[in-house]
Amino acid sequence: MTESDSNLHLTPAVAQLELLRTGRLAVAELAEAHLRQIQRLNPALNAFADFDAERVRAQARRMDASTGVRGPLYGLPVTVKSSIAAAGFRCEMGSLLHRGDIPREDAVVVARLRAAGALILGTTNCPEFLMAYETANLLHGRTHNPWDLERTPGGSSGGESAAIAAGLSAAGLGSDSGGSVRVPAHFTGICSLKPTPGRIPGMGHLPPCVGPFSILGAIGPMARTISDVTLLFQTLSGQDPGDPCSPPLPLLETNRQQLCARPIGYFEDDGLIPVTPETRAAVRAAAQAIREAGFRVEPFRPSTLEALRRLWWKFFVQCGAMFYEPAIRDRREQLSPIFTEFLGIAESARPLTAAQLLDTWAELDITRARTLAEMRNYTALLCPVSSIPAFRHGERQWNIEGQTVEYLDAVRHTQWFNALAAPAAVVPVGKSAQGLPICVQIAARPFEDETVLGVAAVLDAAFGYSPPPIATL
Repeated sequence: MTESDSNLHLTPAVAQLELLRTGRLAVAELAEAHLRQIQRLNPALNAFADFDAERVRAQARRMDASTGVRGPLYGLPVTVKSSIAAAGFRCEMGSLLHRGDIPREDAVVVARLRAAGALILGTTNCPEFLMAYETANLLHGRTHNPWDLERTPGGSSGGESAAIAAGLSAAGLGSDSGGSVRVPAHFTGICSLKPTPGRIPGMGHLPPCVGPFSILGAIGPMARTISDVTLLFQTLSGQDPGDPCSPPLPLLETNRQQLCARPIGYFEDDGLIPVTPETRAAVRAAAQAIREAGFRVEPFRPSTLEALRRLWWKFFVQCGAMFYEPAIRDRREQLSPIFTEFLGIAESARPLTAAQLLDTWAELDITRARTLAEMRNYTALLCPVSSIPAFRHGERQWNIEGQTVEYLDAVRHTQWFNALAAPAAVVPVGKSAQGLPICVQIAARPFEDETVLGVAAVLDAAFGYSPPPIATL
């Protein structure tokens, strides 16, 4: 492989780094390959919130001229969701209320990205205040899915997923309080990890991951392969002494014998909301691939899924609206339709009283304990990411197996693991009848992130990323 390969920008990040390490490629050459793809496709995709080609070129020239120590990500072109503070880049959370906001300091995870040598291309688009599964706002407009421009790449890390899937970026960072790195990965056919909260420090995320969002939320890596996601996780994880939610937990070693010690549980739906036939087929294919790799696989579905979803709804939707109320008071005319839609959903229920909030918090601990006890006999769980593949812009209702499925119900599969504060990864496995990607989700108990990545790697080897036709030259 040389720098002249036309699809260099679509190769795995680990392969790009190997070319840089061995001197077969200069940082500036790799940057130019990505800049060409950005200039070719970003007008159609609208993935970026802040991008300046000359700034990228200047970074790359400085890196090529440097004689200092080169970190594990040296020269890798990456992107960062525009809700994660990156000094010098617009991080506006997709809101007119934050137009022009440029942090002076990096989030801890971005500082670690820079220390590892990554080349930051820019920040990527997200729905206003991150509260939607579709990426659109009044500040930067709508982001489109590279598999079908009439469809969304998901949210809230939709700009990030579109950029990575189409080869505009080698890898990047999103954040996830309700599926926001996993649903976009599923919709665009890439890999991602929602880590256990705190394994990758969350300080510097906008808005802060505090209160219930310290349980629900996490900054997570997104890339085209699980090897790339694992590299980012290993490079960026580790305790942040300033983050009360960041545990002093070192990276854990896993091997095939440990992963195979207990069975993998799998389920196709939660017994309440159906999934498309192709989604069922993807889960079955993934279960069979894991079985053929030497794992024991058996049907298993926790009894607590609906309880976890209801608790997630109270914290994410109701508490989320309550958190934002001071900032948006008397400014609602400046809010985007998607965020106004979220407020309408939240306001369909009365705000939680103090007593209700305390009861809900206690119920969450009880339900988490019950779920963890049920999961104890399994290495990991395999299940859908969503009832559907990427939906058309503005769609909010679908008919599946003769049943009407509403917006938030179609993506409930990710919400369970936010309420559980559990790690969950996503890997592309199949395609819909329309040729859209379908991923599966691998989850485990909190702090078993390495287990999740180990099982996900088996699936990635069996299936894995394929580029959207628009991305190939």
